[in-house]
Amino acid sequence: MTFSDEERESFVRLMRWRRDVRHFETTPIEPAITAQLQLAMEMAPSVGNARPWRVFQVESAAKRQAVHRNFLQANAAALAVQAPQRQHQYAQLKLEGIERAPLQLAIFTNTNPSEGHGLGRHSIAVSLQHSTAMAVQNLNLLARAHGLGVGMVTVLDAAAMASLFEVPAEWQFSLYLCIGVPQFTDDLPLLHRKNWQENVLHPWQVC
Repeated sequence: MTFSDEERESFVRLMRWRRDVRHFETTPIEPAITAQLQLAMEMAPSVGNARPWRVFQVESAAKRQAVHRNFLQANAAALAVQAPQRQHQYAQLKLEGIERAPLQLAIFTNTNPSEGHGLGRHSIAVSLQHSTAMAVQNLNLLARAHGLGVGMVTVLDAAAMASLFEVPAEWQFSLYLCIGVPQFTDDLPLLHRKNWQENVLHPWQVC
């Protein structure tokens, strides 16, 4: 399969606009689109074809409220360890969209999946988490192609998330996704826009 210059540029533009989103409209997402996002994850590469990602579509108001309480507690702890000169700036950042995003996914990684029969992961066990990350990236790109934004929430207590969703011991919490129509779009990451860090290119090292 070959792609035209125009198609390749469209893909680059898609990646450029795939930025973390924190401010969502509450417009529901069509079930057909949600199904496509699920399929996008299933098409991701994974070590040994293990497909270790395990996903909960969180619809319950009680579950969402529990996740939000978890975030508030974890965020307060994260604020406390920031340098004094950064604490005020940190407090102004919006790091989640749990209260508004219409589609929310709790994503875990099975650290001992039967699929793949252990192929390729004994030397680097974290490759299972890498596989989950690639599946999430597939979802991110397709969501953006549908005009949706995705916010990745990691300011959460992993043990509390495992308890909340009653997962097996070998399932590790990876991240929580908030998905919906963005209130606004930006090709510059939020943390750069808010001057939390500089927008710099990390060059490849040639050896």
